[in-house]
Amino acid sequence: MSITLYALDGCPWCEKVHDALQEADVEYETIWTEALHSKRDEVARVSGQRGVPVLVDEERGVTMNESANILEYVERTLA
Repeated sequence: MSITLYALDGCPWCEKVHDALQEADVEYETIWTEALHSKRDEVARVSGQRGVPVLVDEERGVTMNESANILEYVERTLA
């Protein structure tokens, strides 16, 4: 799967991204992260920071954070 979303259960920004991906009928994998920032090593490895959500689009070579940026990307590129 070329789209991966790093998310935290209960995160409202992550839910918005999930909803947008589902509405756009995009197939993606979700990797659920730890609640503590200090435990988000995989998120830091792929994005250079520990916040979520993070979207990785391997096919297009894109890794991004910030839900507003991700929502715009989903609408303009993936929908």
